[in-house]
Amino acid sequence: MARSTRESILTAAAELMRHKGYAAVGMKDIVAASGFPIGSLYHHFPGGKVQIAREALLNAGIAYGLLIPTLVDPHDDLGEAIEAVFVQAAEDMASTGFANMCPVASVAAETADTVAELRDTSAAVFNGWLDGGTAYFVARGLAEPIARDITVSLIAALEGAFVLARTLRSAEPLLAAGRALGPQHRGVALVERAQARPLGLA
Repeated sequence: MARSTRESILTAAAELMRHKGYAAVGMKDIVAASGFPIGSLYHHFPGGKVQIAREALLNAGIAYGLLIPTLVDPHDDLGEAIEAVFVQAAEDMASTGFANMCPVASVAAETADTVAELRDTSAAVFNGWLDGGTAYFVARGLAEPIARDITVSLIAALEGAFVLARTLRSAEPLLAAGRALGPQHRGVALVERAQARPLGLA
């Protein structure tokens, strides 16, 4: 099914911000990347670049929020699952030439003290990931405090390792993080995932 004009614009903006951040992306860049004229951008997003960025981050947050549950789903051992998450992240990052993997973290770091609306949006996305991840691990049999700690640790380690890997042009930070975190949780059983994935991982 063909994507709508709005979806195409938001997808193009998210990809641009993933690679270039927020400040370096102009409306002309979004026009070129989306293939739609400037009039279409302002028709769908009268708030201009900030509105496009905000909605693109929210959309990207939903998609990125599904990654950890998707990678953890096949595993019944928490330690193995954690290592698998980092191995896959390392492979994905290397295959892209060490492009920035997360537009949300990129924009959050850049705009935290300059664009309040985007800081608030980034915070909402991160909170969605933390709440949704916690709910996911609770559904897999972990006590809520442990599920929360696991989720915070995973997201923090991934985002930090992405920065190091991108800067060093090496997958080693991601692989090392997985080797450090995974064995701490080996032998912790995960129950079979319920059919309904917890909501809120946005």
